[in-house]
Amino acid sequence: MMIGMPAGAQMAKPGAQHKAQKPQAPAKKQNAPMRGRLEKLSCKLGTEDRQARIAVELIGGRLKSLAYYSKWKPRTCSVYIVRDDAWSKWEDTGGVTVVTLNEEKGAFLIDYDRRSVKFLFRDIDRERFCGMPGKITGSLTVTRGRDQCELEGVMDEHVEAKAEIKPEPKPVAAPAPVPVSPVPEAAPGAVPATPSPAQPATVLPGSVPPPPVAKP
Repeated sequence: MMIGMPAGAQMAKPGAQHKAQKPQAPAKKQNAPMRGRLEKLSCKLGTEDRQARIAVELIGGRLKSLAYYSKWKPRTCSVYIVRDDAWSKWEDTGGVTVVTLNEEKGAFLIDYDRRSVKFLFRDIDRERFCGMPGKITGSLTVTRGRDQCELEGVMDEHVEAKAEIKPEPKPVAAPAPVPVSPVPEAAPGAVPATPSPAQPATVLPGSVPPPPVAKP
C-alpha cells in the first residue's frame, strides 16, 4: 500500500542533513599578528672579559624576539631569532613557548612567570653561533625590575676530548766544547822577541847556487 505525499512537499536531497551542521571554526594561523602591549626586558651578568647578556621583546606576554650574547675572551657567541623568521619554528602551548632552530642546531624552551621569563637552552650548537665545538645547555632567567641575569650552566666551558699523549723525543746531547789553550801574556816591560833574519845558504865551490826565491 503506497502513501501519497502532501501536495507541495519535496523529497529531501541526499546530504541535506550534513549542511544543517554548524561549520567548524578555521584553525588559528601560526603567523597571525600578535596583539597586546610591547614589553622589553634585558639583563647582564659577568665581567668585561667573561659575561652573558640577553635582550627580549614580549607582545601580550609572549616572546617576539630574543638576542643572546656571551663572551669568553677572545671568543664570543651571538644568537638572534625573531618569531616567524626563516631560521626557527615557534610553538606556543599554555604558558610555554618552544623555539626549535633549523638544521638541528638546538632549541629554546621559554617559561613565562608573573615576575620573570626563563630560557632553557637545549643543546644549542656552539659551532654555529660561537665558532667553537660543543653545545650550550642550562638556563637563563630575566626578571622584571632587575639588571642581573640568573644563570645556571650556560657559561660552563666546554671540555674537549683529551688528545693522545705522545712521548716527547729525548734531547740530543750537544758535543763537548774543545778546550783552547790561552795565549800567555807578555810580562810588563818585556821586549817582544824579534825574529832573526834568514841566513843565506852556504855555496860550496863547484856547486850551482839555488835560484833566488821570488818575493811576493
